Amino acid sequence: MKEIILINISGKDKPGLTSSITGILARYRVDILDIGQAVIHDTLSLGILVGIPKASETSPVLKDVLFRAHELGVQTQFTPILVKRYEEWVKEQGKPRYIITMLARKITAEHISRVTEIVAQNNINIDQISRLSGRIPLGVEEIKNKACVEISLRGQPDDPNRMREKLFRLTEVMGVDIAFQEDNIFRRNCRLVVLDMDSTLIESEVINELAKAAGVGEQVASVTEQAMRGEMDFSTSLKRRVSLLKGLDESVLLEIAEQLKLTEGAEKLISNLKTLGFKTAILSGGFVYFGRFLQKKLGIDYLYANELEITDGKLTGRVLGTILDGNRKADLLREIARTENLRMEQVIAIGDGANDLPMLSAAGLGIAFRAKPIVKESAKQAISNLGLDAVLYLIGFRDRETV
Repeated sequence: MKEIILINISGKDKPGLTSSITGILARYRVDILDIGQAVIHDTLSLGILVGIPKASETSPVLKDVLFRAHELGVQTQFTPILVKRYEEWVKEQGKPRYIITMLARKITAEHISRVTEIVAQNNINIDQISRLSGRIPLGVEEIKNKACVEISLRGQPDDPNRMREKLFRLTEVMGVDIAFQEDNIFRRNCRLVVLDMDSTLIESEVINELAKAAGVGEQVASVTEQAMRGEMDFSTSLKRRVSLLKGLDESVLLEIAEQLKLTEGAEKLISNLKTLGFKTAILSGGFVYFGRFLQKKLGIDYLYANELEITDGKLTGRVLGTILDGNRKADLLREIARTENLRMEQVIAIGDGANDLPMLSAAGLGIAFRAKPIVKESAKQAISNLGLDAVLYLIGFRDRETV
């Protein structure tokens, strides 16, 4: 029977260190049962679980490793592992796995302490903690920072819904977004991202800008807020708002379209998705006229939105065809997924309003982005503190892997 030893090595990292240690193990025909290495600020932590063949003596192996570690200026610790405990550990590999992703301008010790406290309360183990965001220079304005820490968990929470609820409440009081996802094969195998337009892909609500130009800004803004909070049927609210725009000159639409401001991170998100082979779509309760500008600028694959009726160069106050409401958004999301031969688990939907909830629920990953309270509470995940490019963190991409 093999003797099982856990070798822990720590100290200043240097080229060739891992090669040197494993070279010694190779000479003794040692089996590597598990291995993990991390480097934080040039400090190495290397763990190797080895099985030493019965034909080899343990002492010479460990003595040579210890001597080489001394030469390299690093510390070494040897821990014998019982065969029974090793076999129990092997059986645990079928346990469910989850990912917690923390997003903020700055992640503090309190953030991590509070999150890991909730993890401990649910009797699950932390396998790994890693930083997905780039290194943050000192002296940079916090408003420009992006910080992301990913925590990999192994085990089944006592109550997943209760755990999710506790993490959500934490986001409300600590200025950090916390995503809690099952870690499965679909997480990094998504292939379609569908976005709302107004207040998601762009910063403004276009209909409010049109209303200001028509002199009915306050009236329309009030109805818009009611609709986005879910206090009024979307189709009814849209008809009411558009009716107030009757007589507005078509030239105003062009002026507003040329001044649309993209949301923070929008261009980075879309460019990376295109590089990675994703399909993208705009599904908007707003208007096709403005969506076309964004589609051309960003290279969006699909566009569906409402069509304003224009006669003799002026708005008639009516919408052409069937209004694209929440349920229609969800139907179109499914239709695009079928066209692209994708499962719903491979679809990401992003929106901010109540009319986005059906598509957020239908998608494998539904993200409430800088959303109204009712939407944040109902969506699977939420991003409120960073830009749209933070979506890349939720599917496991590091800053160094992005364009």
